Amino acid sequence: MRKDCRDIEERIARVTDSSRTLVDLYNSVKGSKATRETRMEAVGWIAVCKFNCKVEGGFVRDWIVGHYAVRPASKPNPKDWIELRNGVPYMNMELVPADLDCHLPSHAYFDIDRFEDELYKFGISCKVLREDWRYVLLLDENADTGPFTMDLIEPHVALTHDRIDFDVSNLALEKDYTHELGMRIDIEQKPYSIDLESIVDNIKNKRFRILRPIDAHLQQRIDKMIKRGWTQMGEPLSVIPSPPPKHYVVLVPLSSSAILYNAVSTEIKKISGVQIISIEEIKNPYLEETYEGMRKLIGKQCKNLDPNEQLLFHGTKSAGIEGIPEDGYDDRYFVASGAWGK
Repeated sequence: MRKDCRDIEERIARVTDSSRTLVDLYNSVKGSKATRETRMEAVGWIAVCKFNCKVEGGFVRDWIVGHYAVRPASKPNPKDWIELRNGVPYMNMELVPADLDCHLPSHAYFDIDRFEDELYKFGISCKVLREDWRYVLLLDENADTGPFTMDLIEPHVALTHDRIDFDVSNLALEKDYTHELGMRIDIEQKPYSIDLESIVDNIKNKRFRILRPIDAHLQQRIDKMIKRGWTQMGEPLSVIPSPPPKHYVVLVPLSSSAILYNAVSTEIKKISGVQIISIEEIKNPYLEETYEGMRKLIGKQCKNLDPNEQLLFHGTKSAGIEGIPEDGYDDRYFVASGAWGK
């Protein structure tokens, strides 16, 4: 597939190749062929190669891979592309690529003043808004090529950003990986089995898969993608990143506005006297692998390879609540009258 992706590799290198010369960078910012996108590449290069950030999300999807560039038809004046919401600048939703998303490095101090100095060297204007978990930058506000925004996300909030919305947004660029796309979280392993080649193919054909439970916020993002001409593929998945090292399991709370939350809530409320305190998803890779293997073995022995998989509720004591996520059900307690284990 790589022979068909030479243009993608060229755009990757323009953001990740630390050996780019000042002349080359200057041409991408000030040259006769400079565009809003090449100026965004230059800012991305500064973040990645000078400050060891990672560029992630929509810019990688829309520009680096898709090579999509769209201007708002109803707003020919670039100054009208900026929209303020509670004092925070955002780009008009029709604009593609809209912004740059970067994660700050966890192993080095990030100096926002020095970052602004680097931008100034290339004549890129910058306004900085500081929030608890990120810097929001408004760049090129008055440039003829048009403005764009940039999020610089603090490393300590990375764990709150590891639920990826779509497969096509699960891409990242790193310093000196000049021909490689990375994944923000690993979704190549089972049961997801989504590889980079399929993600690139989806981007080129404007398709996407949903990777988390749908709530009100995610529905807005889905609607935005569809308005841009993208098509949703298949049923939504619920991808939870694997637990950190030395841990076997991670529990992730479901938002009360999520479709899955409401579906579970509706069913469990049919049981008299039930009060819902929270609903959490469990991620235990070892149990998942065991379950998938057993499901296939049982399916081989069933008509049409159908193992008759069912979703059931299980009540247990506090010790069981602690033990089941770690070790699964103890089926030695199985009885045919209805107890599946504990």
